[in-house]
Amino acid sequence: MNIYDIAKEAGVSISTVSRVLNKKENVNEETRLKVEEVLKRYDYVPSGIARGMVSKSMKTVAVLTVDVRVPQYARIAYTIEREFSKRGYNVQLCNTGGDLEEAVQYLDIVTGKQVDGVVLVGSIFNRIGPDERVASLLKHTPVVVANGQLDLPNCYSVLVDDQLGISLAVEHLYKKGHREIFYLKDMDTDSAQRKQAGFLETMKRLGLDGKAHIRETMFGLQGGVQAVEQLLDSKAKVSAIVCGEDLTAIGVLKGLKRAGIRVPEEVAVTGFNRSEYAQVCEPELTTVDNKAELVGRLSVQLLETLIQKEEHYASMVVQPELIVGKSS
Repeated sequence: MNIYDIAKEAGVSISTVSRVLNKKENVNEETRLKVEEVLKRYDYVPSGIARGMVSKSMKTVAVLTVDVRVPQYARIAYTIEREFSKRGYNVQLCNTGGDLEEAVQYLDIVTGKQVDGVVLVGSIFNRIGPDERVASLLKHTPVVVANGQLDLPNCYSVLVDDQLGISLAVEHLYKKGHREIFYLKDMDTDSAQRKQAGFLETMKRLGLDGKAHIRETMFGLQGGVQAVEQLLDSKAKVSAIVCGEDLTAIGVLKGLKRAGIRVPEEVAVTGFNRSEYAQVCEPELTTVDNKAELVGRLSVQLLETLIQKEEHYASMVVQPELIVGKSS
């Protein structure tokens, strides 16, 4: 028995059966009970494809991220999946590894399955926008970029003010008396560029030399350890180290401890993301809370608004907050 048979048996339209199946409120209670009785009698299990054909929605969204193992991406993706699940959507999670070709391949697959919308998690996706294949694939699909931007029609953003986040960390260290403040750039994304810009702008405003105090390193624990080793080898005078990610900052803590340097008495350290790692390390890390869960929730709200074609929607900016731990 299919949805058409159910509608005929209950003496209602196919769209009414669809509204009952999708738990919509705009159904008369007597009619709802009649349809539910027929559904129960025949032990009817709706086909997602058939229901999508009637409602013109597959109730499915795709979430593309670089690597779900990265704490920041994981927190946003998890929140998005939970929030959409509560709303009755299925969520397809795709890891692209930051590769354009793999991103295009996934977009081809999910748009071919007629997903209702797409969320791109991470500013690295800013760089796929100019690709004509991406523009073509997403031409008719609502898109939200979590902490990123795409210059495409029907595409909106939930941005974190990363520049402000780093500025808060630098100002905090300056008030603590630090002047030889270094910044570790550990990723090559648009978010990392905004963080670096925040460091340079704030250092200049405070009358300090920012350009000479930037070092590039790998993301993660090993990147932090190596950056400390290189700073010490260069004989640079260092009083504080600002990191763009918590994991890199914890690597810095590890490197300083190996060198016998006390934190924060001799060198202060700050991270970014307010991950669980920041709370369990010793000393507890001063970090920037970039509100990952809020970004995830807002991304869901925005995309659902786009899917339902409601009248008002706009990109949003989330303000970060400095969480002072014991590393500064």
